[in-house]
Amino acid sequence: MKALTFLHKTNVVGTLNMLGLAKRIGARFLLTSTSEVYGDPLQHPQKEEYWGNVNPIGVRSCYDEGKRTAETLTMDYHRGADVQVDGLMRLMESEHVGPFNLGNPGEFTMLELAEVVKEVIDPHARIEFRENTADDPHKRKPDISKAKEMLGWEPKVSLRDGLPRMVEDFRGRIFGDRKETKESAV
Repeated sequence: MKALTFLHKTNVVGTLNMLGLAKRIGARFLLTSTSEVYGDPLQHPQKEEYWGNVNPIGVRSCYDEGKRTAETLTMDYHRGADVQVDGLMRLMESEHVGPFNLGNPGEFTMLELAEVVKEVIDPHARIEFRENTADDPHKRKPDISKAKEMLGWEPKVSLRDGLPRMVEDFRGRIFGDRKETKESAV
């Protein structure tokens, strides 16, 4: 329970502190949120304008509501103090303000994800089946048409190609054993 309360406090107080700093020094501000703000959506895929279907008192609500509050604070600062909120870079370099879905609209189950991890990262990994977390959304699919149209952005790396690259990057950052590849040298 303390961990969830901490998440809410971090999302709300942390965002408020960073917005205040951005206002004081005249910096642009970027908030990265989560599909959790939509709750267990009734709209599929979810557009940025969708308000969601959330349980404000559920076991996961501290995280969900913390992110929702962070989005609210960011837009309030933009409206009242004119602070500004490759997809993230394009958004930061553009004049567009407001939420943009910069996720991957490809859908897969947790089992499918686990099988891809096993196939491309660790063939010895064991897949365990556990009960789903209460209030975990059943569907997640961002509608990225706004990002495509206004930012010229869409995902270019598949899950199968991106997972090994992510693991290599994390290993390099954590253990310093990054292998120089053509892409990482650029």
